[in-house]
Amino acid sequence: MRIGLLTDGGYPYATGESRLWCDRLVRGLPQHEFDLFALSRSAHQEAQGWVQLPYQVSRVRTAPLWTPEDGTLRGSGERGLLARLVTGGEQSYGRRDRKRFTEHLTALATAVCIPDRAGTEAGEGPGAELFTAGLYGLAELARERGGLHFALRSETTVRILEAATRAHGTGRTVRSATVPDHLAFAAELERALRPLSLDWYDQESLGAVDLCHAASGGAAALPGLLAKRFFGVPLLVTEHGVPLRAHYLAAASGTPYGAPVRALLAAFHGRLATEIYRQAALVTPGNTHVRRWQQRCGADPARQRTVYPGMAAERFGPVGEDAERLGAADLGGDAEADGPDTLVWVGRIEPAKDLIALLHAFAEVRRARPDARLRIFGAPAEGDEATTYLVHCTALAAQLFPDEATGAHTEGSSPVTFEEIGGPEIPDLAEAYGAGGVIVLSSTVEGFPVSLVEAMFCGRATVSTDVGAVVEVIGGTGLVVPPRNPKALADACVALLRDPERRARLGAAARARALELFTVEQNLAAFRGIYLELMSHTPVRRDADTVDAHGAPLPFATPPEAHLLGHWTQPGAHLRPPEDPEGPAGVPSWAAPSGARLPDRPGEPEPEHAREPEPEGVCAVAAAPAGDGDA
Repeated sequence: MRIGLLTDGGYPYATGESRLWCDRLVRGLPQHEFDLFALSRSAHQEAQGWVQLPYQVSRVRTAPLWTPEDGTLRGSGERGLLARLVTGGEQSYGRRDRKRFTEHLTALATAVCIPDRAGTEAGEGPGAELFTAGLYGLAELARERGGLHFALRSETTVRILEAATRAHGTGRTVRSATVPDHLAFAAELERALRPLSLDWYDQESLGAVDLCHAASGGAAALPGLLAKRFFGVPLLVTEHGVPLRAHYLAAASGTPYGAPVRALLAAFHGRLATEIYRQAALVTPGNTHVRRWQQRCGADPARQRTVYPGMAAERFGPVGEDAERLGAADLGGDAEADGPDTLVWVGRIEPAKDLIALLHAFAEVRRARPDARLRIFGAPAEGDEATTYLVHCTALAAQLFPDEATGAHTEGSSPVTFEEIGGPEIPDLAEAYGAGGVIVLSSTVEGFPVSLVEAMFCGRATVSTDVGAVVEVIGGTGLVVPPRNPKALADACVALLRDPERRARLGAAARARALELFTVEQNLAAFRGIYLELMSHTPVRRDADTVDAHGAPLPFATPPEAHLLGHWTQPGAHLRPPEDPEGPAGVPSWAAPSGARLPDRPGEPEPEHAREPEPEGVCAVAAAPAGDGDA
């Protein structure tokens, strides 16, 4: 079948979210054909180029979500501005189109600004109806007129938003929005709705796929939402994290927008997520933590199916096999550099990882185990905040753990080191996990803990904080403590450092669990079955020449090779109904009267030269000319 893979800031770009997962999915399902519809997030991402695409990818369509639109009409102050809304070619809207735009945008803005009454289920109530009416109304108008870029950035849009925030029933935070807030939200709304203005909604693009698979919610799923409305294409949504949750986390960490803009954006993304989950044929969360967030946003539990993201286990195989073979023996060589008394932390260094708590916990560990060491492998995440946080952590480590020297004439060294993977001592990620006996995760916020799964593949015992999907992933094969509790974290680490047999048992159980649940093979098997299941429940959209007068399928009208690209995809002459209106429709060549002739292509006249009559009986199909769609 043909799958339309929808991505936002990921595959096929060399940098981005879910890039590896999408690439493994496409390469692991060679029986399917994939069309990529990718949204890019920045000029830097586009400059990095694409990954090498496999042969299963037949077509790639891309669109930027970051490009500033030239000629923005907002703020021009000209009278009758809405009459001058253009679609990129200086073509004005008519009065009817202007009225439609105003009505649909007003409905959407009202749904965003006015919350539902207490006790209303997600997706129910007048707010949800207003949102869907406005969203699909704008989508149809954009499809007819070639886009709404300038319309959504017009002064009229700002006025509509201002009126909606002042309407009766809005919350105090939304009502306090000022003109700069309205301008900021209008810009963000245009960016979020930019997929409505793409040229992907025709029979040659999204209308030609059998299934739309969105690699995330939000903007990536919006084209799939419209493909279902315009063409009836079923939608599958996979989320390893929830965009609405990410929005709340970004707002909590500090954004350039004020509280009114954050409240409006949260309401919009909440409405959009509810509609996506309501229209999706199936939603596949990456873990139970994401599954609960989806249900909170209106997802039907009957149409949810948890599919863990697959990870390449073979790269961690040697370290994991060594751990199984050695058991409770020393896992490292040099006790001063690595080994059972060494704690290892791996990840991106940022405030959410709470390395401050880890350093304070290690101070407690050192009181109980003076020979213990802590090795931190990672680099700061993008942004000045993460870089500043790394500097703060290194300064705290130097303060808590001064360099220690074994003698008066030897150079001291700190028991805490900050290292990057790729050097001569730690050439790859697996070696980093193999450098210690216990792997620690100290995060205060976490989605799917990738570093824990990697440690489990390596057969290492783990100590983690109870955040995100940690408990679900660990499943009893490691120790879990409350977040922001250095004392509990230290006690758990000391307990494993003092008990090598327990550490070995937990490591072996963790490796077995990871190989059972979190491999690429189990992920591919799950989606292979989901694709077939969704198509089996989807009405077939048949071409006119594959059905009879009553809409029933013709026998052998669509041979298997019709799903492969080539000149044979058009049903052969012996499979098409005769042109005689009085004759029986849909009669194959082996059942047609002797001497009956059919044209080679629809609409082509009968050739003047005579052809040999087609043989009768079951051998007629085999004797047909090559390229006519024979099986």
